[in-house]
Amino acid sequence: MDAVTLREEIERIDTLPTIPSILQKLLKVIGNPKVPLSEISDCILGDPALTSRVLKMVNSPIYGFPGRISSVTQALILLGLNVVRGMLLGVSVFEAMEKAMVGLWKHSLGCAVTARIIAKKKNLREPEEISVAALLHDIGKVVLSLKFPKEYKKARADTEQQGLFIFEAEKNHFNITHADAGAWIAQRWNFPKNLIETIKYHHKPHLSKYFPVEAATVHLSDILVRAIGFGFAGDNFVPPINPSAWEILKMNNSTIKEILKEMEESLEEAEDILVIPNE
Repeated sequence: MDAVTLREEIERIDTLPTIPSILQKLLKVIGNPKVPLSEISDCILGDPALTSRVLKMVNSPIYGFPGRISSVTQALILLGLNVVRGMLLGVSVFEAMEKAMVGLWKHSLGCAVTARIIAKKKNLREPEEISVAALLHDIGKVVLSLKFPKEYKKARADTEQQGLFIFEAEKNHFNITHADAGAWIAQRWNFPKNLIETIKYHHKPHLSKYFPVEAATVHLSDILVRAIGFGFAGDNFVPPINPSAWEILKMNNSTIKEILKEMEESLEEAEDILVIPNE
């Protein structure tokens, strides 16, 4: 399958019968960058389980409003459209994430928490948006797994049998990686350029033309969360940190130690999001 055909197949992910109805409905809403907040609010409130997940998420360490947001409307006003759209995509695909790969949702949450810690530590603008990019950085794994289940299962098996990183196995089977697939689908759903580029270059932040800091932040988050074993990202290895990430973020060992300490506390609090509410 050539790259153009593969991309077209991936961009039709929302037509799959395996996609939950609430996600299909949400994608129509959040795919419109000009959608009013009231329409998003109505969509969320129409599903009690989704409402519960959203409130859990916004009151978690990911967004910096622990225990202070009591309504969906309040969350939408405080977080803004881009953050809300990304968060909704995250919470609505988390079951698909677990079906695609047990532990992937936990890994994604860990990265979102860690990205916010790094962003705050480095005084970066819009830490919530960086956190959303981290939450969704592996969305391509879900897309590939749902669209090509047999092939992706083989790719995952190769990580164990051949000692490959998941992105190496994906490249062998599809000639693209989850980073490419994730960026394609984010673009298809009209997400902002910073989110698209961060997803695309989270393994290679030095290639990011306009958002290298955001890409480096998500890259470092991914590696640190893998290193402490929070969740599962598709293989049992910890990739080396790309040298450019150190330079872009101006990191040193003492800062990393501070980040790891904060991660330990915040990830423990974030565990509550992993509990699936009663439908």
